[in-house]
Amino acid sequence: MESHSLRITLIQSDIIWENPSANLRLLADRIENSKSSTDLIILPELFTTGFTMNVSSLAEEISGVSVEWMKKLSRSMKVCLTGSLLIKEQNCYFNRLIWMKPTGHYLTYDKRHLFRMGEEHLNYSAGKNKLIVRLKKWNIRPLICYDLRFPVWSRNVSDYDLLIYTANWPSSRQSVWETLLKARAIENQCYVIGLNRIGKDGMSINYSGDSMVIDYTGNIIRQLPANTSVSETVKLDFKKLLEFRKKFPAYLDADTFEIIP
Repeated sequence: MESHSLRITLIQSDIIWENPSANLRLLADRIENSKSSTDLIILPELFTTGFTMNVSSLAEEISGVSVEWMKKLSRSMKVCLTGSLLIKEQNCYFNRLIWMKPTGHYLTYDKRHLFRMGEEHLNYSAGKNKLIVRLKKWNIRPLICYDLRFPVWSRNVSDYDLLIYTANWPSSRQSVWETLLKARAIENQCYVIGLNRIGKDGMSINYSGDSMVIDYTGNIIRQLPANTSVSETVKLDFKKLLEFRKKFPAYLDADTFEIIP
Protein backbone atom coordinates (compact mmCIF):
# COMPACT_ATOMS: atom_id res chain seq x y z
CA MET A 1 0.00 0.00 0.00
CA GLU A 2 3.04 2.32 -0.24
CA SER A 3 1.60 3.68 -3.48
CA HIS A 4 -1.49 4.72 -1.52
CA SER A 5 0.49 6.98 0.80
CA LEU A 6 0.58 10.72 0.15
CA ARG A 7 3.61 12.94 0.74
CA ILE A 8 2.78 16.57 1.49
CA THR A 9 5.16 19.47 2.06
CA LEU A 10 4.07 22.32 4.32
CA ILE A 11 5.73 25.69 3.70
CA GLN A 12 5.34 27.66 6.94
CA SER A 13 6.70 31.08 6.07
CA ASP A 14 6.53 34.79 6.75
CA ILE A 15 4.83 36.91 4.08
CA ILE A 16 6.35 40.23 3.04
CA TRP A 17 3.54 42.77 3.27
CA GLU A 18 1.96 43.66 -0.08
CA ASN A 19 5.06 42.70 -2.08
CA PRO A 20 4.21 39.92 -4.55
CA SER A 21 7.55 39.82 -6.37
CA ALA A 22 9.53 39.55 -3.12
CA ASN A 23 7.23 36.81 -1.83
CA LEU A 24 7.54 34.79 -5.02
CA ARG A 25 11.34 34.96 -4.80
CA LEU A 26 11.28 33.99 -1.12
CA LEU A 27 8.93 31.06 -1.65
CA ALA A 28 10.78 29.82 -4.72
CA ASP A 29 13.97 29.62 -2.68
CA ARG A 30 12.18 27.85 0.17
CA ILE A 31 10.57 25.32 -2.14
CA GLU A 32 13.63 24.63 -4.28
CA ASN A 33 15.80 24.13 -1.19
CA SER A 34 13.40 21.54 0.18
CA LYS A 35 15.08 18.20 -0.47
CA SER A 36 12.17 15.91 0.34
CA SER A 37 10.36 13.99 -2.36
CA THR A 38 6.73 15.08 -2.32
CA ASP A 39 3.37 14.90 -4.12
CA LEU A 40 1.92 18.23 -2.97
CA ILE A 41 3.28 21.56 -1.70
CA ILE A 42 1.01 23.83 0.37
CA LEU A 43 1.52 27.60 0.62
CA PRO A 44 -0.21 30.02 3.04
CA GLU A 45 -3.36 32.00 2.36
CA LEU A 46 -2.74 35.12 0.21
CA PHE A 47 0.89 34.09 -0.09
CA THR A 48 1.83 36.95 -2.43
CA THR A 49 0.48 39.84 -0.32
CA GLY A 50 -0.57 38.86 3.18
CA PHE A 51 -4.14 39.42 4.40
CA THR A 52 -4.55 42.78 2.70
CA MET A 53 -7.69 44.79 2.01
CA ASN A 54 -5.83 46.89 -0.59
CA VAL A 55 -7.48 44.86 -3.30
CA SER A 56 -7.69 47.30 -6.20
CA SER A 57 -3.93 47.94 -6.17
CA LEU A 58 -2.73 44.38 -5.63
CA ALA A 59 -5.17 42.06 -7.38
CA GLU A 60 -3.94 40.04 -10.36
CA GLU A 61 -5.76 38.51 -13.26
CA ILE A 62 -5.87 34.72 -13.31
CA SER A 63 -3.44 34.93 -16.24
CA GLY A 64 -1.05 37.07 -14.21
CA VAL A 65 2.48 36.63 -12.92
CA SER A 66 1.70 34.64 -9.76
CA VAL A 67 -0.40 31.93 -11.38
CA GLU A 68 2.22 31.61 -14.12
CA TRP A 69 4.86 31.29 -11.39
CA MET A 70 2.86 28.45 -9.84
CA LYS A 71 2.51 26.80 -13.23
CA LYS A 72 6.25 26.88 -13.97
CA LEU A 73 7.25 25.71 -10.50
CA SER A 74 4.73 22.88 -10.44
CA ARG A 75 5.83 21.70 -13.87
CA SER A 76 9.55 21.87 -13.11
CA MET A 77 9.23 20.01 -9.80
CA LYS A 78 6.56 17.59 -11.06
CA VAL A 79 4.35 18.17 -8.02
CA CYS A 80 0.97 19.72 -7.28
CA LEU A 81 1.12 23.18 -5.71
CA THR A 82 -1.64 25.00 -3.84
CA GLY A 83 -2.25 28.24 -1.95
CA SER A 84 -4.50 31.28 -2.27
CA LEU A 85 -3.94 34.72 -3.76
CA LEU A 86 -5.83 37.90 -4.60
CA ILE A 87 -7.52 37.58 -8.00
CA LYS A 88 -9.64 40.08 -9.93
CA GLU A 89 -12.37 38.76 -12.19
CA GLN A 90 -15.17 40.77 -13.83
CA ASN A 91 -14.71 43.72 -11.46
CA CYS A 92 -14.87 41.47 -8.39
CA TYR A 93 -12.04 40.45 -6.08
CA PHE A 94 -11.58 36.92 -4.77
CA ASN A 95 -9.41 35.21 -2.18
CA ARG A 96 -8.84 32.37 -4.63
CA LEU A 97 -7.08 29.10 -3.98
CA ILE A 98 -5.27 27.67 -6.99
CA TRP A 99 -4.73 23.93 -7.25
CA MET A 100 -1.93 23.72 -9.79
CA LYS A 101 -1.08 20.41 -11.48
CA PRO A 102 2.31 19.57 -13.04
CA THR A 103 0.59 19.52 -16.43
CA GLY A 104 -0.12 23.25 -16.15
CA HIS A 105 -3.85 22.67 -15.71
CA TYR A 106 -5.38 24.07 -12.55
CA LEU A 107 -8.58 24.15 -10.50
CA THR A 108 -9.81 26.97 -8.27
CA TYR A 109 -11.75 27.53 -5.06
CA ASP A 110 -12.95 30.96 -3.91
CA LYS A 111 -13.08 31.47 -0.15
CA ARG A 112 -16.66 30.95 0.97
CA HIS A 113 -16.59 32.61 4.41
CA LEU A 114 -15.16 36.13 4.45
CA PHE A 115 -13.71 37.41 7.72
CA ARG A 116 -15.95 40.37 8.55
CA MET A 117 -13.93 41.34 11.64
CA GLY A 118 -11.12 42.20 9.21
CA GLU A 119 -13.56 43.74 6.67
CA GLU A 120 -12.82 41.01 4.14
CA HIS A 121 -16.55 40.87 3.33
CA LEU A 122 -16.42 44.53 2.25
CA ASN A 123 -13.54 44.04 -0.16
CA TYR A 124 -13.81 40.50 -1.51
CA SER A 125 -16.61 38.47 -3.08
CA ALA A 126 -17.53 35.14 -1.51
CA GLY A 127 -17.28 31.88 -3.36
CA LYS A 128 -20.26 29.58 -3.82
CA ASN A 129 -18.79 26.29 -5.02
CA LYS A 130 -16.77 23.65 -3.23
CA LEU A 131 -13.75 21.96 -4.74
CA ILE A 132 -12.68 18.34 -4.37
CA VAL A 133 -9.54 17.25 -6.19
CA ARG A 134 -8.09 13.82 -6.90
CA LEU A 135 -4.44 13.06 -6.20
CA LYS A 136 -3.26 9.46 -6.42
CA LYS A 137 -5.91 7.47 -4.49
CA TRP A 138 -6.97 10.47 -2.43
CA ASN A 139 -9.90 12.85 -2.62
CA ILE A 140 -8.88 16.21 -1.14
CA ARG A 141 -10.99 19.19 -0.08
CA PRO A 142 -9.02 22.47 0.11
CA LEU A 143 -10.46 25.37 2.11
CA ILE A 144 -9.25 28.76 3.35
CA CYS A 145 -8.72 30.07 6.89
CA TYR A 146 -12.08 31.41 8.25
CA ASP A 147 -13.89 28.50 6.52
CA LEU A 148 -12.56 26.45 9.45
CA ARG A 149 -15.21 27.90 11.77
CA PHE A 150 -18.13 26.60 9.69
CA PRO A 151 -18.52 22.81 9.95
CA VAL A 152 -21.54 22.47 7.68
CA TRP A 153 -19.58 23.81 4.69
CA SER A 154 -16.81 21.27 5.24
CA ARG A 155 -19.04 18.30 6.13
CA ASN A 156 -17.77 15.06 4.68
CA VAL A 157 -20.49 13.17 2.83
CA SER A 158 -18.12 10.33 1.97
CA ASP A 159 -16.55 12.45 -0.76
CA TYR A 160 -13.06 13.25 0.57
CA ASP A 161 -10.20 11.83 2.65
CA LEU A 162 -8.18 14.94 3.47
CA LEU A 163 -9.13 18.49 4.44
CA ILE A 164 -6.58 21.25 3.86
CA TYR A 165 -6.86 24.71 5.41
CA THR A 166 -4.41 27.33 4.16
CA ALA A 167 -4.47 30.32 6.48
CA ASN A 168 -3.42 33.65 7.94
CA TRP A 169 -4.65 32.78 11.46
CA PRO A 170 -3.53 35.21 14.20
CA SER A 171 -1.51 33.92 17.14
CA SER A 172 -4.03 35.45 19.56
CA ARG A 173 -6.47 32.71 18.52
CA GLN A 174 -4.01 29.80 18.34
CA SER A 175 -6.01 27.66 20.79
CA VAL A 176 -9.10 28.08 18.61
CA TRP A 177 -7.07 27.08 15.54
CA GLU A 178 -5.94 23.83 17.15
CA THR A 179 -9.35 23.01 18.64
CA LEU A 180 -11.24 23.50 15.38
CA LEU A 181 -8.71 21.58 13.29
CA LYS A 182 -9.08 18.62 15.65
CA ALA A 183 -12.87 18.89 15.56
CA ARG A 184 -12.98 18.88 11.75
CA ALA A 185 -10.81 15.74 11.70
CA ILE A 186 -12.93 13.88 14.23
CA GLU A 187 -16.35 14.75 12.85
CA ASN A 188 -15.36 14.10 9.23
CA GLN A 189 -13.20 11.01 9.89
CA CYS A 190 -10.42 12.33 7.71
CA TYR A 191 -6.90 13.71 7.87
CA VAL A 192 -6.70 17.48 8.34
CA ILE A 193 -3.81 19.81 7.51
CA GLY A 194 -3.72 23.40 8.73
CA LEU A 195 -0.96 25.46 7.07
CA ASN A 196 -0.51 28.89 8.63
CA ARG A 197 1.91 31.80 8.12
CA ILE A 198 4.30 33.34 10.66
CA GLY A 199 5.48 36.90 11.29
CA LYS A 200 3.74 40.27 11.59
CA ASP A 201 1.66 41.82 8.82
CA GLY A 202 1.16 45.45 7.82
CA MET A 203 -1.71 45.77 10.29
CA SER A 204 0.61 44.72 13.16
CA ILE A 205 -1.16 41.38 13.54
CA ASN A 206 1.09 38.55 14.71
CA TYR A 207 1.04 35.01 13.34
CA SER A 208 2.77 32.10 15.06
CA GLY A 209 2.30 29.43 12.41
CA ASP A 210 1.52 26.36 14.52
CA SER A 211 0.86 24.49 11.29
CA MET A 212 -0.19 20.92 11.99
CA VAL A 213 -1.23 17.59 10.59
CA ILE A 214 -4.03 15.74 12.39
CA ASP A 215 -5.29 12.22 11.86
CA TYR A 216 -8.86 10.93 11.62
CA THR A 217 -9.07 10.42 15.44
CA GLY A 218 -8.09 14.01 16.23
CA ASN A 219 -4.51 13.24 17.21
CA ILE A 220 -1.80 15.67 16.11
CA ILE A 221 0.72 13.60 14.19
CA ARG A 222 2.98 16.56 13.37
CA GLN A 223 3.08 20.17 14.55
CA LEU A 224 5.58 22.58 13.09
CA PRO A 225 7.54 24.76 15.54
CA ALA A 226 5.89 28.10 16.32
CA ASN A 227 7.31 31.35 14.97
CA THR A 228 9.74 29.47 12.76
CA SER A 229 10.17 29.56 9.02
CA VAL A 230 10.26 25.88 8.12
CA SER A 231 9.43 23.42 5.37
CA GLU A 232 8.49 19.90 6.33
CA THR A 233 7.16 16.88 4.48
CA VAL A 234 4.75 14.40 6.06
CA LYS A 235 3.44 11.10 4.76
CA LEU A 236 -0.21 10.15 5.18
CA ASP A 237 -1.35 6.52 5.20
CA PHE A 238 -4.50 5.79 3.17
CA LYS A 239 -4.77 2.19 4.32
CA LYS A 240 -4.94 3.17 8.01
CA LEU A 241 -7.67 5.71 7.25
CA LEU A 242 -9.81 3.09 5.50
CA GLU A 243 -9.26 0.59 8.32
CA PHE A 244 -10.41 3.14 10.90
CA ARG A 245 -13.53 4.03 8.94
CA LYS A 246 -14.38 0.35 8.62
CA LYS A 247 -13.85 -0.27 12.33
CA PHE A 248 -15.72 2.85 13.48
CA PRO A 249 -18.22 3.80 10.73
CA ALA A 250 -19.86 6.75 12.45
CA TYR A 251 -20.35 8.40 9.06
CA LEU A 252 -23.13 5.87 8.34
CA ASP A 253 -25.28 7.57 11.00
CA ALA A 254 -24.69 11.13 9.84
CA ASP A 255 -27.65 13.46 9.33
CA THR A 256 -28.57 14.48 5.81
CA PHE A 257 -28.65 18.18 5.02
CA GLU A 258 -28.71 20.70 2.19
CA ILE A 259 -26.56 23.78 1.84
CA ILE A 260 -28.50 26.80 0.58
CA PRO A 261 -26.22 29.36 -1.18
